[in-house]
Amino acid sequence: MDPAGVLLAAGAGASIGRPKALVRDAAGVPWVVRSVHVLRDAGCGPIGVVVGAAAEEVTALLAAEDVTIVPSLEWETGMSASLRSGLGWVTETPAEAVVVHFVDLPDVGPDVVRRVLAGRVGSGDAVLSRAGYEGRAGHPVLMGRAHWEAAAAAATGDRGAGSYLKQAGCPLIPCDDLTL
Repeated sequence: MDPAGVLLAAGAGASIGRPKALVRDAAGVPWVVRSVHVLRDAGCGPIGVVVGAAAEEVTALLAAEDVTIVPSLEWETGMSASLRSGLGWVTETPAEAVVVHFVDLPDVGPDVVRRVLAGRVGSGDAVLSRAGYEGRAGHPVLMGRAHWEAAAAAATGDRGAGSYLKQAGCPLIPCDDLTL
């Protein structure tokens, strides 16, 4: 199974005063580029990057990457709008599953994504799993196509699909030992 990847990178980063997609790591690599590489190195493709705040700047940073830019026109209403945009995009691909990842997780590498993929429950378009840290639900999340519509419907305001994933019995795959 080669899942698609959706990178949520639309937020304004109000808590840090700038969009997190534009933040650079110690080596000078923008978080948005680093996160695309994490998904790609873990085996995801195609990859859609959801943009909103500073969309032109973020898009420019991705000019050399093989990604689809997915505008989130209502990104200011919260993460749910970005998730719905990303899931809407992936429905147009032939992918049976998608890995949903956040741009502001620079300590998550491709090994975490690979573990989430390896620990999935179900098969084909019904797969489901997510990274867990200290017993708490985290990201990335792997969702089969059978879950996309309900996950999008459950997302409201600045909340993603967590309530749906909990109801669906999404297993947590322990990844504490893999964060940087």
